[in-house]
Amino acid sequence: MTTQLFEDLDRLTASPNPAAALHHLTATLLESGEYGLAFESRLMGKRHELGLPLIQSDQITRDDYQQAVMAIARDTGQLFLAAGNLARAWPYFRAIGETQPIEDAIAALPNEGDVEQVIGIAFQEGVHPLKGLELILANQGMCRAITAFGMTAVQKDREKCIALLARHLYNEIVPRMSETIRTHEGTAHEGNTQATTNLLELMQGRDWLFGEWDYYVDTSHLLSVVPYGIELKDPEALACIHELCEYGKHLAPQFQSAGVPPFENQFEAYGHYIQALRGIDTEAHLDYFRQQVANADPDVAGDAPGRTLTRLLIALGRPEEALSAVLDHVFEDAPWGQPVPTALQLCYQTGNFSKMQDLARERGDALSYIAAAILNRT
Repeated sequence: MTTQLFEDLDRLTASPNPAAALHHLTATLLESGEYGLAFESRLMGKRHELGLPLIQSDQITRDDYQQAVMAIARDTGQLFLAAGNLARAWPYFRAIGETQPIEDAIAALPNEGDVEQVIGIAFQEGVHPLKGLELILANQGMCRAITAFGMTAVQKDREKCIALLARHLYNEIVPRMSETIRTHEGTAHEGNTQATTNLLELMQGRDWLFGEWDYYVDTSHLLSVVPYGIELKDPEALACIHELCEYGKHLAPQFQSAGVPPFENQFEAYGHYIQALRGIDTEAHLDYFRQQVANADPDVAGDAPGRTLTRLLIALGRPEEALSAVLDHVFEDAPWGQPVPTALQLCYQTGNFSKMQDLARERGDALSYIAAAILNRT
């Protein structure tokens, strides 16, 4: 700050209207783009106007002042956004609980450039996880994207993030496989397939694509993304995961990493789960998991197969069968495993209040017993 500015401030603070000094300082700071200091100057001006202590403290709790703080913070955030400084804008919008302007600004950003701070806001802080994941993929690669997604409890747009990862893998496989086919089959391939981008069509009748050491995307990436597919509902995203599972099943044994029951044969098992979710030959795919439950050794697999079957039945809208699965194959008190509804919750969901009452009595659960008894009367 210049000597001239302080001379101006001396003159104005000595005038009949000392608040003019704050107005002058604010105007100077805004003109020079020092929006953070202008924020503090405007707040001091508001405290002076309201007869509050000039120095900020936690004891200042008046509603009119707090409303002014929010308005000035909003203005300051907008100024930083207009200047293209999203990282400086974010703390002001975060402080007042308004994330939409930042989300909109993030959505409009190109995927290239200096995005490290934006990724932190978009992904780690959960403002726009989908765009944040796009930025990670574009600038840091698939490995970093998978790691970030696995380490961050993404909830907002979670399914879209999973679909993005799956589609990215798909789009890595297809051109590499197409190039291999062109090299092997020459112009005949181009004429027959018209440059198809469908993975199943590319693989059809071409078992030679999968020799002992042939693969078209990092298998660890594939095995990291495919399991997330069981969370999906979108038909297009489910179809993408299905094709990735079909691709995975063609890979040589050294690329078939064993999972935990009932997903020991990962690509096969997840393929069954996904096809059931898609409503394609549902009963046959359910039978796969019923058989996994029947064959499982509880001392080895615990109740994981039963929990998986339960979750799938619930996803398919079959709560009565899910209730039977929980009662027969799930250790409800176990502090591990995928979360599933309790038998009492499923009784309530299915309207089976007599069963709920019987179970509550067996378990010494007086509250649930009373609830079931009352519900049974209505």
